[in-house]
Amino acid sequence: MTIDSETINQTKHLKHLKKAPTDGRAFKLLINAGLTWLRTNQQLVNSLNVFPVPDGDTGTNMVLTMQAAYDEIAESSEQNLGKMAHKVAHGALMGARGNSGVILSQLWRGFARALDEQAALDAPSLVRALEEARETAYKGVVRPVEGTILTVAKDMAAAAEEALKDTVDTVSILEYVVIEADKSVERTPELLDVLREAGVVDAGGKGLYFIIEGMLRYLHGQSLDTAVTTIQPLAALELENTLESIEPGQDYEIVVDFITNDPLNLEQFYSDLEQMGTSIQLGEGDGLFRMHIHVPMENRDEPVKYIETLGTWTKISMENLIAQMEGITSKATGSQLNLASVDSGHIAVVAVSPGPGISRIFASLGAAAIVEGGQTMNPSTQEILTSFENLPTDKIIILPNNKNIILAAQASSELTVKDVKVVPSQTIPQGLSAMLRLIPDGDFEAVGSEMHDALDEVQSGEITTATRNVEIDGVQVQEGQIIGLLNGKLVASSSSLQETTMSLLESAGTQDYELITLYSGENIAKQEVDIIADEIRSAYPELEFEVHEGGQPHYKFIISIE
Repeated sequence: MTIDSETINQTKHLKHLKKAPTDGRAFKLLINAGLTWLRTNQQLVNSLNVFPVPDGDTGTNMVLTMQAAYDEIAESSEQNLGKMAHKVAHGALMGARGNSGVILSQLWRGFARALDEQAALDAPSLVRALEEARETAYKGVVRPVEGTILTVAKDMAAAAEEALKDTVDTVSILEYVVIEADKSVERTPELLDVLREAGVVDAGGKGLYFIIEGMLRYLHGQSLDTAVTTIQPLAALELENTLESIEPGQDYEIVVDFITNDPLNLEQFYSDLEQMGTSIQLGEGDGLFRMHIHVPMENRDEPVKYIETLGTWTKISMENLIAQMEGITSKATGSQLNLASVDSGHIAVVAVSPGPGISRIFASLGAAAIVEGGQTMNPSTQEILTSFENLPTDKIIILPNNKNIILAAQASSELTVKDVKVVPSQTIPQGLSAMLRLIPDGDFEAVGSEMHDALDEVQSGEITTATRNVEIDGVQVQEGQIIGLLNGKLVASSSSLQETTMSLLESAGTQDYELITLYSGENIAKQEVDIIADEIRSAYPELEFEVHEGGQPHYKFIISIE
């Protein structure tokens, strides 16, 4: 890789640099800066979904992973750089969520390994650390895919190596790396067809870029609190996922759609809203803006009054967050699972489940532990590890039931002395199909193999609502339409839940199978479920058909065809 003249010229024009931090305490400040800037731009990273489905969680996963890394060092005054880096790597590994989070933890692991007991950072060691980070991350993925966070990490390492030919100043090298990382992110659609077709860059790569850019911004004394001024598409503003946690003073959620009289001054807009509340987001589409904010009770009217000074509001939504959170907590704790008891030496299955109804089914089939998780709520490595560490057996099988949880499950298996197999189920139907092969007192290797084979004996359908306009796999989608994914591929889109569901079943060749099982989501009325169930029975009278309340968020139906 060769650094072009444009990159060199950009770095030469950067002035008034702070001296590069070299010890462990200074490295701690950089980690916090990277975390802060990533969190500031978390929603932008989340919006970079390939499929127009409500599971934009890459930004959230990377923030939670970095937060775990920082929590590990928050109280540390360690001066040795290598020791501090190893603490960061350990925290990131234990807190890793989703594929992006696990790969990020592997980057920190390699980074720390290169520094080891080194007391301070210099240019050659920075280059070596980035190279080892790249190598470790690539080795941690069975089939590395270019056009992802891995590619960005590779280009960062190459940029650092090239920069070392011109300078031994660590800050100057970091500048080269940040510039080339930005370019690498922009090139990801050229390397991965699905990104190009969806019109987005890789979310994980973008998240990594924000982390290192945050470090550089800190060195330059730049703000880490105001998001980049690019407004995300209105359809990508993931407002339904903002209830992950409610901080003190966040009593009400206000969402306002509005039209401005004059061009919007973004910096002033964000600055004004920060005086009122938190969790500020802004989306734009077809000349309409959508503002989202959490405010204390006494400020609940201020955002609307402020919008009226800018133009005309067209729609207002106001929700009591405390009441919603109380309802969620009550719902989450309202049902107890009858989990399988496990004898010493027997096989215990840990299943990841997105909804209470699905959790009950896994438990009824013999699961010994349930980990809450799924789309937008990927469990951490630590949470998966904790679920089985105290079980009275050393034979553990993990069913991730989501492609974005497989790496975290594998990471947890490497942190225990127990014999752990990860059966790489990517969907709930696959996981349930595998459960039917469980023989608790059977041969561990044979049962694991049987459960793995069962993954191919079921087709998985998912019905949800499109979050943006896009065309993928020849299917044209409009925001708000009901879309169907079959085995992870977009196959249907329409304005009707009934029509999309039937179209997905037709695409699956359902008439050649024996059993259809419908798992309804948490936000669909029973009457609507009954109407669609009746149509399915009418269309496939020869097939067995079951309906269960899955309780999963975001997805109206999960469908098993076997």
